Amino acid sequence: MSADVPARRHDPTEDPWVHRFGTAGSAGWSVNLGTPDSAVRAPGWTHTGLRVADLAAGESIELEAQQEERIMIPLAGSFDAVVEEDTYALSGRRSVFHGPSDVLYTGIRTAVTLSSADGGRVAVASAPAEASYPVRHLRKEDVPVELRGAGVASRQVHNFGTPAALEADRFIVCEVLTPAGNWSSYPPHKHDEEKDGETSLEEIYYFEMQAEAGSPVPSPQDGGPDVMGYQRVYASDNRPIDVTAEVRSGDVVLVPYGWHGPAMTPPGYDMYYLNVMAGPGPVRQWLISDDPHHGWIRKTWDSQEIDPRLPFTG
Repeated sequence: MSADVPARRHDPTEDPWVHRFGTAGSAGWSVNLGTPDSAVRAPGWTHTGLRVADLAAGESIELEAQQEERIMIPLAGSFDAVVEEDTYALSGRRSVFHGPSDVLYTGIRTAVTLSSADGGRVAVASAPAEASYPVRHLRKEDVPVELRGAGVASRQVHNFGTPAALEADRFIVCEVLTPAGNWSSYPPHKHDEEKDGETSLEEIYYFEMQAEAGSPVPSPQDGGPDVMGYQRVYASDNRPIDVTAEVRSGDVVLVPYGWHGPAMTPPGYDMYYLNVMAGPGPVRQWLISDDPHHGWIRKTWDSQEIDPRLPFTG
């Protein structure tokens, strides 16, 4: 992770739903939230977890067998994952803005050792689970890539951990890339009730940012680029939540309930976020309700083109 992130650290006691880079790590992970070995706890957080680690060349990190399913996602670099006696070579990418990566799903009560010959950054999404599903290695060329929205709401989605792409017990995992100046996770929507047309899912947003290709970037002498975006979460019922967070690489926003969106990226800066969702309901589906004040926006996409800067590729 870049050392150029400004020193505007966040006290998680002020807002348990926003965790800045460097404030939510433990057990060798720079991010460790919602897992059995998390040191940082959000109130009532039950169904999803996320770990992120930066490994030096030749370094490894271990995941003990626990009552959770997991998916390994190389964010930068390539990795080897040892599961029992099998080694899976996960072909990665230069950064999250260079197209999809291989991913590896492992079922419950499965120990994993991750290593990288050249060093890199890896995310592990998880969810407490009961049903056992087999290990699956999904190669980058087989990851479903969706271009969603249109105009300034255009974004790119890698659907490697959705029900249509992956057989799993509880979680839904994907990653979203948004070109500079666009609005993502929009219109604002929610999935916090089990009802007709909606499923109850808590959600993790893990962010990385980059300066858009060709845009001027401040020199290191000026303190390095301050590449940021914004995330909004607000109440949909009598449960209080009010988040308007400035986010940078390595930051995490938790959505326990409520309307969420947009995720906004200013001109000059591209945005990536990894989503991890799971909930208590009987069906593993992403069913949402739009904020009725803003849902009409979807109809305007019919007359607009998808942003020509998409897709991000390797």
